[in-house]
Amino acid sequence: MSDKTTTADEVVSRLRDGMTLGIGGWGSRRKPMALVRALLRSEVTDLTIVSYGGPDVGMLAAAGRIRKLVTPFVTLDSIPLEPHYRAARERGAFELMEIDEAMFMWGLHAAANRLPFLPVRAGIGSDVMRVNPGLRTVTSPYDDGETFVAMPALRLDAALVHVGRADRRGNGRYLGPDPYFDDLFCEAAETAYVSCERIVDTAELTKEAPPQSLLIKRHTVTGVVEAPNGAHFTSCAPDYGRDEAFQKTYATTPWPEFAARFLGGDEQAYQSAVGEGSWRS
Repeated sequence: MSDKTTTADEVVSRLRDGMTLGIGGWGSRRKPMALVRALLRSEVTDLTIVSYGGPDVGMLAAAGRIRKLVTPFVTLDSIPLEPHYRAARERGAFELMEIDEAMFMWGLHAAANRLPFLPVRAGIGSDVMRVNPGLRTVTSPYDDGETFVAMPALRLDAALVHVGRADRRGNGRYLGPDPYFDDLFCEAAETAYVSCERIVDTAELTKEAPPQSLLIKRHTVTGVVEAPNGAHFTSCAPDYGRDEAFQKTYATTPWPEFAARFLGGDEQAYQSAVGEGSWRS
C-alpha cells in the first residue's frame, strides 16, 4: 500500500487556477482550515468553490479568489451570516449558485456516482428555481408522473476535508457526532486531500470507535496531511471546540488587517500567533 502523506503546501502546488474545488465540513465546524490557509498563501485564483460554507468561503471571498460559489449557506454558526462573505457578495465579487441543502447533497451524490444529475423534490415550489434559471425539471416516466428538480452533478477537480484521525494510506475517521458529507466530497472529486489532527497506524483507526466512523476510504484519497489544530478556529470535536474568541476577532477585523496579522507567514507562524494570545488584548 502506498504512503500518501504530504504537506499542505505540496497539496496546494497541485491546484490550478480555474479549478472547481470542494471544501468539506459544515459552517464553522471541522473545516480544513490549514489547507485553506495554504491556499491563501499561494496565488491560485479564479476558483469555483463548492461548500457548506463557513470561514473557508469567507476568507477566499475576501481574498478575491472565488469566481463562482455553489452553496446552500455561508455561516459561522454562532454568527449567523459570515461577514466577509457578505461583504464580498454585496460587492458582486463572484457568481453565486445558492441552492437547498438537500439539493447540494444530491449534487454531490450524483457526482460521486458519475451521474449527470439526480431527481430531487427539494426546490420545487420555491424561489430556488427562480434564482437559478439554469436548473431544469424532469418528469417521472412511471405512472405517478411526478415532476422533480434535475439536480446537476457537482463534479469537483479537487476536494479538501479534515478529520480527526487518518492513516498513511488515506483512510480517515471522524470522532465527533456528525460525519457531515466529507466522504461525498472525496468521492465526487478527481483528487481528494485529507488533513487530520493525527496520523495513526491503520489498526488504531477503529480500535476505540465503531467501524462506521471510518468515513474516508483510501481509494478516494490522493494525499494525507497531518495538521494538528488544522481546523482552527472551527471546531473539531472531540479534540477541540470552536475558538469563539478568535472567531469574533476574525469576524470583526477588516480583512486586510486580519490577513496581515495572521496569514502573512506559514502555518507554524499562524499557530504560534494563535497560541500566544496577544490578539485577545
